[in-house]
Amino acid sequence: MSNENEMELEQQKKYTENCQIYVKAFQVEHGRVPKACVVTFGCQMNARDSEKLSGVLEKAGYELTDVEEEADFVLYNTCTVRDNANQRVYGRLGYLNSLKKKKPHLKIALCGCMMQEQSVIEKIKKSYRFVDLVFGTHNIFQFAKLLSETLSSGNMVVDIWQETDKIVENLPVKRKYSYKSGVNIMFGCNNFCSYCIVPYVRGRERSREPKDILREIETLVEDGVVEVMLLGQNVNSYGKNLENPLSFAALLQEVEKIEGLRRIRFMTSHPKDLSDDLIEVMRHSTKICRHLHLPLQAGSDRILQAMNRRYTKAQYLALTDKLKTAIPDISITTDLIVGFPGETPEDVEETIDVVKKVQFDNAFTFIYSPRTGTPAAAMENQVPEETVHEGFNKLLAVVQETAKERASLLQGRVMEALVEEVNEQDPAFVTGRLGNNMLVHFKADKRLVGKLVMVALDTCHGFYYTGRMVDWLGQTKHTRLGKMVDNQWLS
Repeated sequence: MSNENEMELEQQKKYTENCQIYVKAFQVEHGRVPKACVVTFGCQMNARDSEKLSGVLEKAGYELTDVEEEADFVLYNTCTVRDNANQRVYGRLGYLNSLKKKKPHLKIALCGCMMQEQSVIEKIKKSYRFVDLVFGTHNIFQFAKLLSETLSSGNMVVDIWQETDKIVENLPVKRKYSYKSGVNIMFGCNNFCSYCIVPYVRGRERSREPKDILREIETLVEDGVVEVMLLGQNVNSYGKNLENPLSFAALLQEVEKIEGLRRIRFMTSHPKDLSDDLIEVMRHSTKICRHLHLPLQAGSDRILQAMNRRYTKAQYLALTDKLKTAIPDISITTDLIVGFPGETPEDVEETIDVVKKVQFDNAFTFIYSPRTGTPAAAMENQVPEETVHEGFNKLLAVVQETAKERASLLQGRVMEALVEEVNEQDPAFVTGRLGNNMLVHFKADKRLVGKLVMVALDTCHGFYYTGRMVDWLGQTKHTRLGKMVDNQWLS
């Protein structure tokens, strides 16, 4: 760890101690420990950021809660990928305002991608003056400092950085799950897809040093984690800006060597950067899950060019063919956008054609939403709403049909599942996640949460299965899709 990193952590530790003084005073005045609630909007990157923010709050002395009404400090970690995400936050702020009138001591904070937009900051300053703290994506590592300033000040604290090249390691973390964890391997994005706000709010690509990533995963495994999700806006471009460049494929090989780690996932992959080396590493791996999320967005070359995606329909199809040839049991999921400016019904048919040819295991299908500040928002030929919905519904029907067909092929097989939680509808059942990212519900003891088990997939329900456990994988056992384990039958 660098001297600069150590100095930053030491500074934040002092600010945390200042927060602890406030928390103790609160406890004396109110006769209880104050509670904090962190609400996450958006992607896995935000979810991981929220775990760090929660870690700071816990170090400061707060008791964490998921119930906003119970909280004395509420923090919204915001998303701004689509405009309706912004509107959700504004709507929730109205509710928090009424809550604060009943509890004047309540502190309200906003952070995340939405806060990197200047128009949002101006609106908050003007119309939501009851908010106590506003910060963005680049200075999350200074949350202890900002929290200290907020608790000791009666004024709104606003601290937005436009960019940064700093990556601060070893921040406090309060993980949501004991058995799995996200791990940031890089931050930011250099792709500038014409519809996407992410490069403007997350900044340029910055990769973490491999030794820091490996050290973090080793620590997680020592603490009981069996599955990690390597996170980046485009993991395939990992390592390019390091002083000693290292490819994502090479990083995966190093992660695989960590003893005790059972499963590796990653997200998200950009098709233009998915290398043959990565495919080979996945093909030979015993730990990388047989699932790849590979956003297509559109099947029309004309629309792909307007989106600045930098690949063609033919190139995407060739890539997925290569993946399926090398890894026959791979599950491929994707993202699709309908209604991009200038899109015609014929363009939508091109997307449908890709869906039919690739046979995606699932697809997240979105209606295009203009984001102020992106090139696409200023494009002419915005598609009429009626046309968009017609194309969306047609595409969605094909996605659902092909995904259901893919899922049904696994019925009757026995596969490895990581037990993630007790089923909410029936506590006698648990929910497990397969290597292909699908869910299976089956009867089992709740003590198996966090364990790997073998499950027979008895009935396919389209996008999930019901089944029965046939074996519990002890710490020395391991399987991947299509392998035999201790003579358990895997068709």
